[in-house]
Amino acid sequence: MNPSAAGWIHKLLKEVETNNLFLKYDEEVFYEALRTSGFIYGSNLDVATQVIKKRDLTEGELCKTNLCLALYYTHSNSNSKTTFIDSVINFYTAINEIKTSFFKDLLGGKKSSEQLEKILHKRIQIDANILTKNFNYFIINALLYVDVLAYKEYLEKHSVSINYIKKLEASIVAISLDVLNSKETKNKYDDSLIKLFESSLRYHDNNNIDYKKAIKNIKTDLEKYYILDLACMATWSDHMIDIEEEQFIEKLGNDLQLNKSRIHQSIKTVNHFYTTNKDNIALLSSKNIVQSFYNNSSKMVKKLITRNSKRLYQELKDSKELMVLLSQSTVRDLNKEEQKKVQEQLMDIFKSIPSLAIFLLPGGALLLPLVVKFIPKLLPSAFDENRIDE
Repeated sequence: MNPSAAGWIHKLLKEVETNNLFLKYDEEVFYEALRTSGFIYGSNLDVATQVIKKRDLTEGELCKTNLCLALYYTHSNSNSKTTFIDSVINFYTAINEIKTSFFKDLLGGKKSSEQLEKILHKRIQIDANILTKNFNYFIINALLYVDVLAYKEYLEKHSVSINYIKKLEASIVAISLDVLNSKETKNKYDDSLIKLFESSLRYHDNNNIDYKKAIKNIKTDLEKYYILDLACMATWSDHMIDIEEEQFIEKLGNDLQLNKSRIHQSIKTVNHFYTTNKDNIALLSSKNIVQSFYNNSSKMVKKLITRNSKRLYQELKDSKELMVLLSQSTVRDLNKEEQKKVQEQLMDIFKSIPSLAIFLLPGGALLLPLVVKFIPKLLPSAFDENRIDE
């Protein structure tokens, strides 16, 4: 099976027919299989439950395979009367109305496995020439399990609540921020990432969400396991979980009403995964995961802004209010209402420029402060009297 060639989903489903024992796993066991493969952490190193042999599949191909298997498992353990392929395409059509028009060109016409292949490919990788490997695996693919949880909700309720996805993503950001703040000793990259999260929260629709509200948003066992594992992954950013961080993780687990064995298992698993696979995960080639994330995302945003500078500047000229706010942001801090306007108007512009579609995906809002940082350099110098050319 080659996930980079047409027909791979049809071939995968045929393979599943001969090795479908994983469909009989309970939810917790299958979730643990996804975590062991690296899918939950966004660093896919194997096929979940080893339904098929890994062979020479790339991380991107492994990621597509695991996402498809997770969706297929969820569908197979539901009461849905709709075929798997039609059901998943219907699901992405539904969340398309909630999120963005990103899949607009893919969701029309007759449903087929080939159409689903294109959707999954677009879902995990926008443009290999633009999206750096580290950023892709650490942010976007680590959030793919949100799709699986939302799909489960869709199958159970025959619709996807706008608030469900918003609350889940807002809770991930809020708890991740608390995790980073739990570090007793922070280096400059930790501080940079915290500021990035904090700035993003002010842009977010749920900008007032705090730790307690985030905990209340997490209802199901799978949501709790996922949030806990993401928190463990965040604490491991300096290649270890110290005492203060472990205490925070234990508090988080207790607040989520998880038993101690589950909490300690999550800590042990993330340590084992990254320690064992440190030579196989590109993200860990850097001395610090947070440093790698911040540096790579900064470079990526700068590259995107530069490549789209002419069209972006033209779009900005057509939005006079946004132009004024961006120019003012170079000399003063914008208030929350102004920041929200900047977010909304930037998102409208990004929808019209395909290369900037990454900012419309889950997690893309985390990059908006960096976008605002680089955009003023496109403006005429008269708008920024304090700018110093480098």
